[in-house]
Amino acid sequence: GMLTGFAPFIAFFIAMRLASPLAGLGAACAVSLAMCLRMWRRGESLKVLEVGSLALFALLLLYTAIAAPQWTVATVRLAVDAGLFAIVAVSLAIGRPFTLQYARERVPQEYWNAPRFLAVNRHITLAWAAALAIMVAADAAAEYVSAIPLWIDIAATVAAFAGAVIFTVRYPAAVRRAAEAA
Repeated sequence: GMLTGFAPFIAFFIAMRLASPLAGLGAACAVSLAMCLRMWRRGESLKVLEVGSLALFALLLLYTAIAAPQWTVATVRLAVDAGLFAIVAVSLAIGRPFTLQYARERVPQEYWNAPRFLAVNRHITLAWAAALAIMVAADAAAEYVSAIPLWIDIAATVAAFAGAVIFTVRYPAAVRRAAEAA
């Protein structure tokens, strides 16, 4: 479900490292478009993460094609991670954590408005926001603080992403176990 929504970002990082920032943005835009079209063809609801990713990568690709900025690995990652952070933060700010759309596909409708269900989704989205804030800070530090090597940015990104994935997988089960024990 939700982790599939990050496929464009994975495509971006792989293509960027193998070829160039422009190739990474193009690959991510193509994957985002394919995911949105697949959802639309299946009659599924378009999700904030997928639509936001498509808009983010399309805008960055267009900007790169027109303005021809000299992206470094850190600056293009900073732009992408900041864009993803904005998507997640806005979903929290408007009271519709991006994880709700995925969770509702797995949870019966009678629980959708339950305080515990909403709180779990808010906490998972907050965990992603925290991970993305770490990633943005690491990208900015790698770009603007010359004493910080790129490998620290990459290590922070991997650790933050892994932490968010682990929290996403384990937290709902822990809440469920606690509720059953009570």
